[in-house]
Amino acid sequence: MIGFPSGVRVHLALEPHDMRKSFNGLAAIASATVARGLESGALFVFTNKRRNRLKILYYDRTGVCVLAKRLEKGTFSWPAASKAGASALSLAPEALQLLLDGIDLRGAEMRPWYERD
Repeated sequence: MIGFPSGVRVHLALEPHDMRKSFNGLAAIASATVARGLESGALFVFTNKRRNRLKILYYDRTGVCVLAKRLEKGTFSWPAASKAGASALSLAPEALQLLLDGIDLRGAEMRPWYERD
């Protein structure tokens, strides 16, 4: 289990990406998708087309970290865009933890903590 500080920003890429990408490839996508760069200290979360793998990109002031998770069975419940044409979604760290734990966020009533402004 991975714990995230409550104040960290989480940016979820809504479109699937190539999971062969690592530090530089994901950093380029993060910079293009979200106005803030890696230096903001935010987490950038990516998934593949089948939604059974994800990668989290994080800059901790000393370097870039890439966390990866592959599901043995099933898929991640990936949120849809709340606004037409959106390429990323900002989540609370608690919502990311639920996503990583396999909780389907679509079936639940979305409270204000689910999506950040």
